[in-house]
Amino acid sequence: MPELISEHACFGGLQRFYRHDSAAIGLPMRFSVYLPPQAEGKRLPVLFYLAGLTCTEETFMTKAGAQRVAAQEGIILVAPDTSPRGANLPGETDSWDFGVGAGFYVDATEEPWARHYRMYSYILELRDLVMNTLPADPSRCGIFGHSMGGHGALVLALRNPDLFRSVSAFAPIAAPGRCPWGEKAFGGYLGTEREAWRAYDATELMLVMKTPFPNGILIDQGLHDKFLAEQLNVDDFALACEQADQPLELRFHPGYDHGYYFIQTFIEHHLRFHRRQLE
Repeated sequence: MPELISEHACFGGLQRFYRHDSAAIGLPMRFSVYLPPQAEGKRLPVLFYLAGLTCTEETFMTKAGAQRVAAQEGIILVAPDTSPRGANLPGETDSWDFGVGAGFYVDATEEPWARHYRMYSYILELRDLVMNTLPADPSRCGIFGHSMGGHGALVLALRNPDLFRSVSAFAPIAAPGRCPWGEKAFGGYLGTEREAWRAYDATELMLVMKTPFPNGILIDQGLHDKFLAEQLNVDDFALACEQADQPLELRFHPGYDHGYYFIQTFIEHHLRFHRRQLE
């Protein structure tokens, strides 16, 4: 059972923060949950949100403004941390885009990362934990995320469409094998053999699929995002969706950047998109 760290009333529901011992990571991990007021007495749809570089399990719940709409729609929100904490590995705090706060939602195969940096398996473990301990309906589960977390959400959904029935993203790192962030993370965690990277690259995964999400995928992208040209490659993912006959709603927004003011602006659309798909 996870340990409840704190609980706060929020829009008629409860904002909670938990800690638990993770078998996948081999260390204690933290995650946050918003339980809407409808959670008493019945199972509800649940959305997993994966955050971006440098974030924690608190970032989304404190910055995105999602609880108001989740309370209206009766959606449970779950947000994990973005990496192991306390592994004390050499070099894990040397840079902001690799190591602590930058797990990239992969299962590392390279030393010294392979023991603890297993964030792909951790998200699946956390999904099981949530289904077994909270009033979440496993048949109505979706996933979304931002930047590095958008990458993670797309990959986890494409590889596990039986577990995640809906998927969306804000400014995702959509083709990590083709950008500096992804090359650094994948090279460090997975090694230099690029073939191994394909399993964690949403664009590469989509290229070998056929309409994995027939009801559509949603992506919002700000045009004032300083990372758009070099790091995100959302156009590459859109082309892969065309080849896969995958419906994609890719919305570009003038003036919006990469941060949480952008996410706040469009979070309601994402929650209602998932709610419709999880009916």
